[in-house]
Amino acid sequence: MSTLYVTDLDGTLLNSNDRISQYSIQTINGLVAKGMQFTYATARSLVSASVVAKGLSTTIPVIAYNGVLIINPATGEVLSSLSFSGKEAEYVQKILQKQNMAPLVYAYVDGVERVSYRADRINEGMQRYLDTRRGDKRFRPLMDESGLYQGDIFYFTCIGDKEELAPLYELFVEDVRYRCTLQQELYRPEFFLEIMPKKASKAEAIRKLKEIWRCDKVVSFGDAVNDIPMFEISDACYAVDNAVPQLKAIATGVIGSNDEDGVARWLADEDLAGRMDRRR
Repeated sequence: MSTLYVTDLDGTLLNSNDRISQYSIQTINGLVAKGMQFTYATARSLVSASVVAKGLSTTIPVIAYNGVLIINPATGEVLSSLSFSGKEAEYVQKILQKQNMAPLVYAYVDGVERVSYRADRINEGMQRYLDTRRGDKRFRPLMDESGLYQGDIFYFTCIGDKEELAPLYELFVEDVRYRCTLQQELYRPEFFLEIMPKKASKAEAIRKLKEIWRCDKVVSFGDAVNDIPMFEISDACYAVDNAVPQLKAIATGVIGSNDEDGVARWLADEDLAGRMDRRR
């Protein structure tokens, strides 16, 4: 049977320095070279993920933007994508403007992936987000709202205090047209509110990728509440030791933390166990 191994990045494969250790890179690359079907599913864009996953062998498509995109990292070919309808995007725009929010708007503008934002309304959390992605050619700073909601929009992000974002979350999480998450940034005080098309999730993207790649089973790894749907559709699922209690409660098992190379060590042990079984 062919197994698809899927890991989250931040807080799972990435350590607390937002890097993948050399041990993890060497271990996973060695297993991929031997035929392991391995990929990642992340809330990051491919651009951002490629930076932190530099050196990691990904021979099959990856999942970005929490399932909005399935994309081949080597060629940039998009195998699957989701976006809002015009009316859905207009409704989100109306609500954000009413609440005086300054979002990051992810869209294809004239066929090019861009992240538009108000350069005159940057809070501390947004500034950190921009600083950690210096040189990202997707960024499109604007001095007013002209053009902010332009293009084929597929993702909205608002960064701020929980109290500021919670009312928006309550509104969109109950709306059947959208998928909405509210999570605290790893190792930081600010929260991220993310609004996506309803069908966007790591779980749905994994189902598609499993079919495209003709895999029989899925084994997943994660750390946060947005990994719950991914765990629910997996044949086996493992929470790193630093994961939230909600995820550990539904996991097949708990493995070493992200700072202990938990994912790579589990994969290495699984490979060793498989080789020993074949010798018997």
